[in-house]
Amino acid sequence: MGFHYRKVLDKVYDDVRVVDVLDSEDSAHLALMERPELGVTLTKLHCWTLIEYTKCVFMDADTMVLQNIDDLFEREELSAAPDPGWPDCFNSGVFVFQPSIKTYNQLLQLATEKGSFDGGDQGLLNTFFNTWATKDIHKHLPFIYNLSSISIYSYLPAFKAFGANAKVVHFLGKVKPWNYTYDSTTKTVKGDAHDQTLIHPEFLNLWWEIYTSRILTLLTEHGVVKDTSTGLKAEEVTEAVSHMCIAAAAPPPSPPSISSEERRERWEQGQVDYMGADSYDNIKKKLDAYLQ
Repeated sequence: MGFHYRKVLDKVYDDVRVVDVLDSEDSAHLALMERPELGVTLTKLHCWTLIEYTKCVFMDADTMVLQNIDDLFEREELSAAPDPGWPDCFNSGVFVFQPSIKTYNQLLQLATEKGSFDGGDQGLLNTFFNTWATKDIHKHLPFIYNLSSISIYSYLPAFKAFGANAKVVHFLGKVKPWNYTYDSTTKTVKGDAHDQTLIHPEFLNLWWEIYTSRILTLLTEHGVVKDTSTGLKAEEVTEAVSHMCIAAAAPPPSPPSISSEERRERWEQGQVDYMGADSYDNIKKKLDAYLQ
């Protein structure tokens, strides 16, 4: 972690700690999900060593809090929301836990002896806390505490009915908000038309609004990026902030039209054009027309 970034984190958080990276190096299981980078997620096991606290809530870096969630501290270990891919497993992006060196050592032992069925932390934690699905419903967090962007599109009517109550949104998948391009002039987010992303535009824009209005200011104050008040070109910020692209970009070219049969085949193969013809707005219009 760079010195300047550490200063920014210290400005925002009360306690910032550097931990060793744990990596499952389980390429076989990670390949099943086509996510080789998830091996290092075992690093989150370090959270059980925070024994000066009686109860904690873990949150992945690709989550965004939308409403107050203090009530999570009324829950017990291990409380989590169901995973959209396999609801009998919990998603480990948000969970309530109780720090314990004993639990930490047991998790490390399990990782060493049996490994993780998905190569990452979620498989390991679901194996360790294997009664979550059946023993105590009070440990099942409502989905609004870990709303995955994938589910917004797979069950759009439910999102329309309950989405306003969302407390935490989770940007699951390879493409994250910081992989997009932000047009600071129009305050709009643009992405590659070929990106098969599942991020809802409302949450994507909110993430960038928070970043540009709050975080970028701190990065400037602590020397991570240059002073933007003097007309700094957005491309210079891009060079300073890795992967976070702020630029006035031209809209991507429109993809060639395809037949309804070809479109259906792409849907069946998971190749959905969420940034174009299959965008949230277009899907919503068709659903509304159908329901009427």
